[in-house]
Order: sequence, then structure tokens, then C-alpha cells
Amino acid sequence: MFGSKRRLCDQKAGLLYAASLVLATLLSPTSSTRANADPIADFYRGKTLRLIVGYAAGGGYDIYGRVFAEFIGKHIPGNPTVIVQNMPGGGSFVAVKYLYGAAPRDGTYFGSVAQTLALDAAMNEDPAQLDVTKLSYIGRLLDNVDIGYGRPDAKFKSFEDARQHEIVVGSTGGASTGYLAPAALQKFAGAKFKIVSGYGGSADVYLAAERGEVELMGGVGLTFATQRNPDWIAQQKAPVLYQIALKRHPLLPDVPPIGELGLTPEGTAVLRAIAASSEIGRSIITTPGVPADRLAALRKAFQDMLQDPALLEAMKTRDIPIFGAKGEELDDVTREVMHTPQKTLELAKGLMKN
Repeated sequence: MFGSKRRLCDQKAGLLYAASLVLATLLSPTSSTRANADPIADFYRGKTLRLIVGYAAGGGYDIYGRVFAEFIGKHIPGNPTVIVQNMPGGGSFVAVKYLYGAAPRDGTYFGSVAQTLALDAAMNEDPAQLDVTKLSYIGRLLDNVDIGYGRPDAKFKSFEDARQHEIVVGSTGGASTGYLAPAALQKFAGAKFKIVSGYGGSADVYLAAERGEVELMGGVGLTFATQRNPDWIAQQKAPVLYQIALKRHPLLPDVPPIGELGLTPEGTAVLRAIAASSEIGRSIITTPGVPADRLAALRKAFQDMLQDPALLEAMKTRDIPIFGAKGEELDDVTREVMHTPQKTLELAKGLMKN
């Protein structure tokens, strides 16, 4: 009798033990669950990321930076929040140096900084103190192609006309691509330009052309030009002599990039160095040292964001153009500029002093 009771107790104990094992198995992560875990999502979940804008609020870098902050969190695994901090100063180099030297290097800090970062760094910064090739690009929201163009009634039609006859060019300050490009074309491509510089911006150059003060607008943004007079560009009513870009923009397939106009290899190198910044445009950069898997995930998220119907609809409503590119392509542009021969950099720097 006692043996029967003992066997019954042993059976109950065995059943209880087996049940506990089943429960523990159900409650604990299985190998399959662990295999399906996403370390990127785990890292970003619940985090607040920060975008540093190297300029004051309201400008192009700020506008596109805030577009990034508004939409990117939806596409990063873990759906983090992104906030914006403006950090103006030094042509955005205050922000660049913060991202390079002080910000966490873990994929939680980003920057919207000068498109001329690589050229500025190559000419003025010590690579031992600031190696901009270590600042990886996430992606581009918009290229920033500037063009040299005239009014529909202009006496010139092509760049060859500029090599034959003097043309009065309106431009902004001596450090802008709107000045550097016509100055370089004058020196290295045979253009007979008479440059009138110091206008405050594209709108001022445009008004100067309307008043007859200048004949060619030396470096006006393609976006500005198409918004101001859409038919001038789309219907080829206005002569566009050159585009400040490394390759031909889809809207301007017959207009030469300035790098195609150099008369010597040396001059071509200077023109390409000036043009390279257009490829960067309004892009987002991150700190050095971001783990490779996170950087890849951020770049994928950026490209997914560019296809997001909500973003595209918002940009259409706000009349803000988008023309994206991959971060890897922008890194290549930076490396190309940073390997510009010192003689070329000195020539480009010399143009800025004029």
C-alpha cells in the first residue's frame, strides 16, 4: 500500500517537473527567437538621435536637415526619435568639428553641413586634426547644381561664344561657387568674362540681369532658376552656358559641366574640384567610427525614406525638390577631392583671394 502511494507521488512529481520544463521552455527565448533578434532595432529602440545643423534656422541646410529628422525615424529599425540642434559658425565647421571630436561615435549623431566641406578641408585644415574622409555620408536629399545662364534675349548662346566675346557676369562673394566657377572658367577655360561680384545672393544677381547690369548669372541654383522661370530651362528659352557639376544633370543633358571645359589637365582639375560640391548638395553625414552594420542600416533606412509616399507627398505640398544619392557615392566624392594635388588646391585657393 505504502509502495503504491510512493509510486503515485513519484509520478505526480515527475509530471510536475515535466510541466515546469515545458513552461520554462515557453517562457525563455528559443534559439529560433534569438536568431531572429535584430541588434540594430535593439540598439535604436527608445533612443533619441540628434541632427546637428551647421547653420542658423531657415536656410537650405536647415530645411533639408529637418526633413531628414521628420521622416528618417520611421525607417530606422527600432523607430527612434530624431531632434534637431542648430550649431552655426565657421561656415559649418563648428558643427563639423563637434561631430568629429565630441559627439558619440555610435550612429546616434548626424550632421547637415557645408557641401564644400571636402574642398574647404583640403585647402585649409590639417588632416591630422580633421580627416573629413572619416565622416561617413548617410545619403543625399538634393544635389545643388548651380548654372551660368542668361536671359532669353542674351546675345550669347553657348560657352564657345564666351571664348569669342566679352560677357559681363554677375556673381556673389569671392568664396562661393557662384564666383569661383566663372573665375576659374576665365582663367582655365578661355572665357572672356568680366566678373561683377559681391551680390548678396541668387535673387540679387537675377535682378541685376533684369536691370541690364550683367548679362550672365554666374552661379544660380538650378532649383531657383526653374522655380523663377520654369519655361526658360524646360523649353530652352534661356542660354545655359555651363553647369557647376561633375556630370550632366537630367534637366540639362546638352549643357557641359565646368570640368569638361578646361583647356589643360591642371585647369580641368581645378574646375572639377570646384564642381564636386554640387554632388554633395544637401546631404546628411555621421560621425567617424560608426559600426559597419549600423552604418549600413542607416544608409538603407535613408534610401527607404526617399521612397516613402508620405515624404514625397509632403515635399510636393511644400514645393521642396528631392534628388537623392547614396552615401557611398558621396564618400567617393570626398575622397576624390581630398586627393586633389596640392598645386591644384593652391590654384583654387588663389581664385578665392581675387
